[in-house]
Amino acid sequence: MTTRLEVTKTYKLFIAGQFPRSESGRSLVVNAADGAVFAHTCRASRKDLRDAVAAARAAQEGWRQRSGYNRGQILYRMAEMLEGKRDEFAESIEACAPAAKKSGAGKRSKSPNHRLTVSPSQEVAAAIDRLVSYAGWADKFAQVLGCNNPVNGPYYNFTVPEATGVIGVIAPDELPLLGLISLIAPPLCAGSTVVALGSEASPIPTCMFGEVCATSDVPGGVINLLTGQRAELIPHFADHRDIDAIHAANLSDAEAKALRAGAGENVKRVTVRKVSADEWLDTEACQNPWWIERFVEMKTIWHPSGT
Repeated sequence: MTTRLEVTKTYKLFIAGQFPRSESGRSLVVNAADGAVFAHTCRASRKDLRDAVAAARAAQEGWRQRSGYNRGQILYRMAEMLEGKRDEFAESIEACAPAAKKSGAGKRSKSPNHRLTVSPSQEVAAAIDRLVSYAGWADKFAQVLGCNNPVNGPYYNFTVPEATGVIGVIAPDELPLLGLISLIAPPLCAGSTVVALGSEASPIPTCMFGEVCATSDVPGGVINLLTGQRAELIPHFADHRDIDAIHAANLSDAEAKALRAGAGENVKRVTVRKVSADEWLDTEACQNPWWIERFVEMKTIWHPSGT
């Protein structure tokens, strides 16, 4: 009789297009719903965050200079690769979901807020759709956010949006895949690069999404994915001077306060959203150019009209 040896996988970080372990050598245990060890993930350190920001800064100018059409192609390719791993993502989300969340998946609860419990397959489908949507916006949002300004004089006056730079993302614990993609897609669409901290409660989708990025023509450094503990890393996201803006969702009041307090010292733009389960699935709420607007700066150009 042969004994089968099962090796528990240790998921790595995704920085500069590579899969390094944490420089600290630390890891975290991810348990399945039944309490068994499902996998290990790296516990990112402050040094890992600095490395990710350096990679994002190095990649930012090249990403910004790509045409909106080309950025859209890459986002669409990410959606294609995610589609190819649809079942794997759904299985991992299901395996690590708390038992209480598994019952009644896809049904409305009886609570006064009528919040929707989203099944893993619904979450993956919505995440794919979100990438496709922002792929379509990549070469169109400038026409919506920009304008031709009426001025008094023989000039043409245009306002055009430009990418902010390096964006720090703090993903929510619930809907770990859809929440992550909803937060990173708008700045990527605009030409910014991203350093994202995945869900602390369910980090596996973040790790697996790094594998999607690695096979999706995404230039190294454009997307950098960390897993770890918010309490340790949020202060460093807040006070890092080379992170130009923050995009986060469903943080505690203390976490949101810490982000804004750090930003007060270095004047980065902080966006902390409160999004219900219903709203994450709402295409009108989460797939529009106003989510992109927070991650662009407006440049006004004057040009003689020749008349």
